[in-house]
Amino acid sequence: MKLLRIATRQSALALWQAEHVAARLRAVHADLQVELVPMTTRGDQILDRPLAEIGGKGLFLKELEVAMLEGRADIAVHSLKDVPMELEPGFALGAVLERADAADAFISNRYRGIADLPPGARVGTSSLRRQAQLRALRPDLELLDLRGNVGTRLARLDAGNYDAIILACAGLERLGLAGRIAGRLQPPDWIPAVAQGAIAIEYRAGDRATQQRLAPLNDADSARCTGAERAMNLRLHGSCSVPIAGYCREIEGGLELTGLVGDVSGGRLLRAEAVGSLDQPEALGNVVAEMLLQQGAGQFLRGPGGGSPAP
Repeated sequence: MKLLRIATRQSALALWQAEHVAARLRAVHADLQVELVPMTTRGDQILDRPLAEIGGKGLFLKELEVAMLEGRADIAVHSLKDVPMELEPGFALGAVLERADAADAFISNRYRGIADLPPGARVGTSSLRRQAQLRALRPDLELLDLRGNVGTRLARLDAGNYDAIILACAGLERLGLAGRIAGRLQPPDWIPAVAQGAIAIEYRAGDRATQQRLAPLNDADSARCTGAERAMNLRLHGSCSVPIAGYCREIEGGLELTGLVGDVSGGRLLRAEAVGSLDQPEALGNVVAEMLLQQGAGQFLRGPGGGSPAP
C-alpha cells in the first residue's frame, strides 16, 4: 500500500480535521495507507500575546511546511481561515473540503446574545474582526484577549474570567460541543472570517501524484466561495492584524460576496456587496475590495485600531 503522511497541529480540533481528511482519503483510495504526523507550532506555543504581535496566522503553518520540505510529511491539513492569502513558494492548496457552518458562536453561561449582555460586560476574543463588530454593536463592552485552543477558551469562560466569548460554530460542532452555542452570529448582521468553516489541504507544489489523490476531496462550491473571499482579502492586504470579514454564497446563477472592514478603536464598519459569475470568483473578490477601498477602507487598514500598515 502507498503511504501518505498528514502533518497536523496537536490541538483537539486540528486532530479532528486531520482524521476527517484521512478518513476521506481512505474512502476514495483503497490502496492508500494514511498516517498523522502531529506537531506543535509557534502559534500554539505563544499564548500570552495576540497573533498580530508575534507574526500572524502563518505561525500555525510554518512547522507543518518544514515537515513537508524535509520529507517527514506529504500534506498538511489546515483551517482555511488560518492560511495566508499567499502561500510560501513551493506549496499549493490541493483541495478545499465542503464548508461547514461559517457563523460565529456567542457563548455564555448566563446570557443568550450580545444584546442581553449588561453594560460593561467582559467579552473574550483576540480577533480584531470580532472586536470591531462588537464595538460597533456595543461600545460599552469590555473586550479582553482570549487565546488558546477551544477547550482552554471554554475553561476560562467557565472559570468566570469572561461574561461571554466568541468562537467559530464549525469548531465547536466538530468537537461535539454544539450545546455550548448560546446564539449564532451570522450574515447579514454579522460577517465571519474569510474562509471560516472550510478545511484546506496543502501539499508540495509539483507533486502530481499527491495532487491527484487530493482532487476527489475538493468541493467546487466551497472552493469558489472561499476563493472569492480570499481574493478580496488579498487585494486588501488582509491578515490577522487587520479587521476584515467576508462571506460569499451561491445564489441563482452566480455568487454574492459581502465584505467588511472595521475600525476596532472607533467601532466604525465599512460594508460592500456585489454579485458575480460562478466562473470568476477572484474577480468578484477584487470588485468588493475596490468598493471598500473607495469608501475609505485604506485608512482603516493603516490607521490606529485598523491594524498595522498594509504590506
